[in-house]
Amino acid sequence: MDWNRRACARRGHETYAPDEPALRARLHATTPVGEAWRCLRCGDYVLGEVKGRGPAGDAPVVMRGRALRDVLILRFLSVERAARGVLILLAAYAVWRFSNSQDSVRRLFEDDLTAFRPVAEHFHYDLDHSPIVDTIRKTFDYKRSTLIWVAIGMVVYAVIEIVEAVGLWYLKRWAEYLTVVATAAFLPLEGYEMREHVSWFKVCTLVLNILAVVYIIVAKRLFGVRGGAEAFEREWHSESLLEIEEAIHPGPPRQPWEEQVHATKPPPARTS
Repeated sequence: MDWNRRACARRGHETYAPDEPALRARLHATTPVGEAWRCLRCGDYVLGEVKGRGPAGDAPVVMRGRALRDVLILRFLSVERAARGVLILLAAYAVWRFSNSQDSVRRLFEDDLTAFRPVAEHFHYDLDHSPIVDTIRKTFDYKRSTLIWVAIGMVVYAVIEIVEAVGLWYLKRWAEYLTVVATAAFLPLEGYEMREHVSWFKVCTLVLNILAVVYIIVAKRLFGVRGGAEAFEREWHSESLLEIEEAIHPGPPRQPWEEQVHATKPPPARTS
């Protein structure tokens, strides 16, 4: 996939007219239908008025290639974190409501259990020794203060997830560190839950979190990996300004049609 052209198709081209005459000439073309400027992202010439002007050093840092792919992955993780945070908030609200009406919920559950008992006996299912029923009954024995602390803990965890989601969506580096630290801190707990009960949902969640931690550390060069923040910024800056960096090379500028003719022109015949 050409990430550069895909981004330009969605967001539009990024053109820039540097004040330096040599660079300006290499990024500019005059065509029979008007002026054209070279896009700093995909490299194509675009007809119409240039978007920005100024010194070459003030040119916008345009993400290209692999950086665009990284943005897509980080925003996918952002949406996943946001959805998880909302679900945990809803669960915390349910726990809080349950703590305020624990006795009434217990009576309602026992009444419904009595109503379903004949159906369970018909299918030879023992409700009194069911693991699910036992787990639900244990929750009725929790103190109200314990349930409130559980709800508070869930709210804190949900807020962390939502903060991660917002930071990842806006590509903040602190959010990448927060995501790695928070996700890695809960990996042992998820592994312990796998020992208690294995399900495809838990397996997929654990694998996704491990992959997210490894990917963000390696791709974003966190904690000094692969040169750290300085190497990441240097790589991103050089890739974003690739078109201007190429324009610095010596040689007279060619028009787009001249480059095509030069590329397709056959080599001169050899003379003996």
